[in-house]
Formats: sequence, C-alpha cells, structure tokens
Amino acid sequence: MDLLIKQSDALTGEVTVPGDKSISHRAVIFGSLAEGVSEFSNFLMGEDCLATLKALSDMGVKCSINGSKITIHGVGLRGLKPPTKSLNLGNSGTSARLLLGLLGAQKFNSNIKGDKSLSNRPMNRVMDPLRKMGMEFFSRNGKLPINILGNESLNEINYELTVPSAQVKSAIIIASIFANKNSKITENHVTRDHTERMMLAMNYPIFSDRDSISIEPGGKFDAINFQIPGDFSSSVFLIVACLISKNSSITIKNVGINPTRIGFLEIAKRMGADIKILNKKNLNKEPTADIQVISSVLRSIELNDRNLISSAIDEFPAIFILAAFAKGKSSFDGLNELRVKESDRIKSMAINLEELGIEVSEHENGIAITGGVMKGGEIECFGDHRVAMSFAAAGNSSKAKILIKDADSIITSFPEFVQKMRQINSLIEIK
Repeated sequence: MDLLIKQSDALTGEVTVPGDKSISHRAVIFGSLAEGVSEFSNFLMGEDCLATLKALSDMGVKCSINGSKITIHGVGLRGLKPPTKSLNLGNSGTSARLLLGLLGAQKFNSNIKGDKSLSNRPMNRVMDPLRKMGMEFFSRNGKLPINILGNESLNEINYELTVPSAQVKSAIIIASIFANKNSKITENHVTRDHTERMMLAMNYPIFSDRDSISIEPGGKFDAINFQIPGDFSSSVFLIVACLISKNSSITIKNVGINPTRIGFLEIAKRMGADIKILNKKNLNKEPTADIQVISSVLRSIELNDRNLISSAIDEFPAIFILAAFAKGKSSFDGLNELRVKESDRIKSMAINLEELGIEVSEHENGIAITGGVMKGGEIECFGDHRVAMSFAAAGNSSKAKILIKDADSIITSFPEFVQKMRQINSLIEIK
C-alpha cells in the first residue's frame, strides 16, 4: 500500500483515535492472569496487539472479539498451557519483550519468533535482568527467534533501570509476579507506567513512588471492565498535521494523557504550538482528556532533557516534522533509543527529510534539522509505521504531493489512520 498526500486548505473537525497500544498489550496479559472474565473496550485492533492476543490464545486463554471490545477469560497466575507451536509475534517488539518476562516463569518451555524487522531488534537488555532471576534463554546474538526454558522458581531481584525503558521495566515486573520474594526496581529516569497503573486497577499488590517500584509475588489479579483511552501516540500525527497546516483547528476526543506519555506536548508548546487540554477525567487510573489544536507558527528548539525525551520517545519522528516546518535550526541529543526501533528512526527520518529538501545533520545520538520549505517527492518508510505516518502528516503542508511507498506498516498501530485523516479533511489517498 502506497499513500499519496497533498496540501490541504484547512484541517477541521472532531475526531477520535483507536485505543492505546501500550495499554492494549497489557490488557491481554493481565486479563489472562486474572481470575474471572474481563472486558476491555476500545481495544486497539492493530497487528501488534493482536499478536499478543494470539499468543495468549495459543496458551489456552479463551478470548473473544466484538467490534473494538475484547473479552478475556482469565486462567489465573498458573493456568497457562504449553503452546503447541512457536509463538509468532510478527513485528511487535512490545509483545516479545513483555512475553519474555511471562514465558520464562512458566512450567513449560516455549519459543518466540517474529518477522525480519523484529528479528533484527536487540533483546539482551530484557533477557539480562531476567537471567538474574533464574530464567534461561537461548538465541543467536540476543535476537529472535528465542527458545525459553520455563522456571517456576524464580529469584527476587533488586534492579536499577539505568537505561529508560518501560518495556524492560514491565518485563521485570511481570517476572516478579512469579518470584519467591518481593522484588524492587529503581528508575533513574521516568518511563511509562501503564503496567503499574493497570496492576493497581486490578488490585494486584504493587507499590510505587517517584523512583522505585516494589512487587509482591503470588498476588491476585481481579477481573475488570476497562475502557482503554485513545492512544496519545496516534493522536500526535493528527496534532502535527493541524499545527503545520494553515487555518486549521481540530479536537481529538478521549485521549490518554498519562503524564509519563505526554512529553510531546511540552516539546510542541516550547516550539510555539497552540494546544489545549480540555475535559480531563480518569478511567481506571488512566487520565484522559480532549485535545484541541490550532494552526501555529513554530520556532526551533534545542533538546537534550532525558526525562522529557523518555516521555516522548515514540513521538520523535513527528517532532522532527515540526522542526522541519519551524523557523530556525533545531537540535536533538540523547536519542540513542531511536536507533533500535522498528527502523533506525534517526537515519530513516534524515534520509527522507533530505529527499524533501530539508537541511539535516545526523550524528550518533541525535540530529539537527533546519526548518524550511518542504517540497514534494517520493519517500520510503523503511517498514516503520511512525515514519510513514509522520510524513503523511507533513504532506498536508508540503509544497507538492508526497508519495509514501510501502506504508502497510501503519496497520500495526493505527489501522484507521487514513480514515481518521480524511475525517479532518486531509487530502490523503491510498494508491
């Protein structure tokens, strides 16, 4: 699937976005470990979350889908069954990392595999702390496919998370549920806390303060009815499209505004973005709100704040688009994590921005972008959904049409992307 986008006159209207991807993954895992039947509405029906759902189904969990609602019949902490085949996780790094923490604590052995992109992504930084708890993994160069030897008697861990990663943290938390004694994780930098919030919503004994988390093993997950808020990361592409387009104003309804996720808002506001948060409320310990966005004249930014970077890590392809339309030269440092996403996002964005006439200087840990006039052209998204959607947003204000080749990857996280863009009057076509 290719996407063709041309400059719009104005983006307007109200829109919603699909359920949060991070929360949807965790809903499947914790719903499966619960005792009783849980229902999760506004579940993200993207390929990544469905990969997690399929993996748990392959381990004996009864799951059903009705529109955007899933029903999960929990089997309790020790109720999973051995899969009869390798668990294929497609392109989902979240599935792989979280399930490593779960599978290594079972009474059975298992194997996980993925597509070409996922099989090139590093897993050792997840497996290393899990090995300290007694898990055993066998792989080539720390990448998928991975054979996992189950161990029902795990050691507790006291672990300092030196590199900010919610996925590493969450894998350790999940493993700690099955440990012999209480475990503790200390964070040097803020990371997403959806795991902790959902466990608390399901009454699991987990305790957290500003920089540490304590997990009691052998607790109980209560079944729950849970409305998943709209995915903030998905809303960002609509926000960017509106900010850089003339005479535009949109409102995105019922979006998750978890404080560990919304670093993008702070960055965009520093760049001059007119964004307002309205109608705040809480859904099962997750804050949500409506986001109002108005066309803005943007200015450059210098950014190297690690906490702010951590809370906006998935949004940097979109932030780079803001920089391309801003006045002046923006610089971003401390972005090492972008090198090991679905693509090398620093390189992927740099190549495409230069192709579209934007001055870019790439270095090991970051990038500098000089704002200018973005011409049209043809770009590659390197199999990366966020790269594809970032340039789709850019096409709403580029001088000429942008053709995005092989953009099928957007279905991993935002299968309704084209439909939602059209809802706000974006001139986007599927070719």
